Amino acid sequence: MLVLVAVAAAAGIVFTSAKASLTADPTALAKIGLPLGGGKIESVVVLMGPQDQPVPVAVRNDADIVPTKSVPAGTRLAIQVVVKRPGWISWLSGSTQRLTLTVMAPTASLRSHFVTVSSRAGTLRLHFKHPISAYSYGPTPAHLRHVVLPAPASVVTVPHNGAAGTFFMSASPRTWESAHTSAVSWFPPGNSATAVANPAPGTTIKADTPITLTFSKPVSRVLGSHMPPVSPTTQGTWHSLNSHTIQFRPEGYGYGLGAKVQVALPSGVHLVGGQAGPGANDATWTVPAGSTTRLQQLLAMLGYLPLNFKYANSKGVALTPAAQEAAAVTAPAGTFSPRWSNIPSWFSGEWSPGSYGELTTAAVMAFENTEGMTADGVAGPPVWNALISAVIHGKRNGFGYTIVDVSEGSPESETTWHDGKTEVSGAVNTGIPATPTALGTFAVFEHLPVTTMSGTNADGSHYVDPGIPDVSYFNGGDALHGFLRGSYGYPQSDGCVEMPYSEAAEVYPYTPIGTIVHVT
Repeated sequence: MLVLVAVAAAAGIVFTSAKASLTADPTALAKIGLPLGGGKIESVVVLMGPQDQPVPVAVRNDADIVPTKSVPAGTRLAIQVVVKRPGWISWLSGSTQRLTLTVMAPTASLRSHFVTVSSRAGTLRLHFKHPISAYSYGPTPAHLRHVVLPAPASVVTVPHNGAAGTFFMSASPRTWESAHTSAVSWFPPGNSATAVANPAPGTTIKADTPITLTFSKPVSRVLGSHMPPVSPTTQGTWHSLNSHTIQFRPEGYGYGLGAKVQVALPSGVHLVGGQAGPGANDATWTVPAGSTTRLQQLLAMLGYLPLNFKYANSKGVALTPAAQEAAAVTAPAGTFSPRWSNIPSWFSGEWSPGSYGELTTAAVMAFENTEGMTADGVAGPPVWNALISAVIHGKRNGFGYTIVDVSEGSPESETTWHDGKTEVSGAVNTGIPATPTALGTFAVFEHLPVTTMSGTNADGSHYVDPGIPDVSYFNGGDALHGFLRGSYGYPQSDGCVEMPYSEAAEVYPYTPIGTIVHVT
């Protein structure tokens, strides 16, 4: 009996040892245990995720299954192994054995993504909930430096520049894993609330660039329910990204081209990093202004210049705020051409693409006047927004384009040219030698159906003339207007261009704000 028991026990050991094993491993994906007396691994298949995507692997040290390409952390992996047993034992347990194992690629997580720098050494230490074997860090998700640790660790020290800031990091428990990249913000030592802005204060941003604020303490403790004001007033909303981070996302036309963007924080909350000074609680950014060339292109396309514009690229610029704002900063190539063949000959000598002269100023004024804006001829953020909106919605100038040519020849005269036609012409009176009418090209800046004119005559006496009709001021106190004289055609005024009442009444409808008056 004892002999039989011993034989049975030995047979059980042999039978058990004849089986291969497949187990999880702390460094490899899995480990294969070969049967007693050796054996041969015939195949290893690893399938990833719900779609069972094949994962290329290698078997190292005759036992360790290791992926040869990165595997996303947290992914389910199904492992299938076929092992051929030694021939001497295959009669007992079969010639092959199929092994299966399902594992989850482990994940790593930080204890906190908001870290205070050590006051003693100024070092930035990151603490993980479980040991990691590799990590990557850098200023952007696209620019990361990869580090493989000599041994798994739960705490790593990362280089940093400045009192505070934000960088991006990923970490994995296994060297063959790829991990999700997330932001990590660091803050100076101390108990006061601090904030990091991204993009960094003082930098140049686009009109639609989101602004992110990350606080050393939870947003609810720092701001309560009041979000920071953004200036200039911008269509958009604040969004909560996590307990420490909020982001302002501009909408529509954003901050506006040429805008100085400012975000103000409550007293006692200090911004750090970028160009924020010590104790600063507000941050500023600059949006590039649109180019003069693009301004002229838009004005021509909308009919505020006597020119056509044609893109060099047949596709032109997409009719979206983002595309139009990008084109405003970097003007696309194209050509200008006269809209009418009989544009006054002097026009080409005073017009130059890219030069913000009186003709461009006048066109901006005409557009502002049409839009109900203050007609100052300055293309600030509101004007750019309105121009882009008009182009996107096809809102062209419905009035047309006027030039009033005033000649101080003998006799003196005016010719009112509108959309390729001479609409009015006749005799006028300009300024006497002591108070001459200025020569040059000017934009009408005020348009009054009737007004009282007052001033000083050449002899020093004062005048007050009520009821002056059809007045279009174009240069200081100089204006086109109606005035009763015994005759017309030679200098008689104190600098204005006087016309008979009937002629002035015909000219007046063609000379709104932004009209060009050219005096020679």
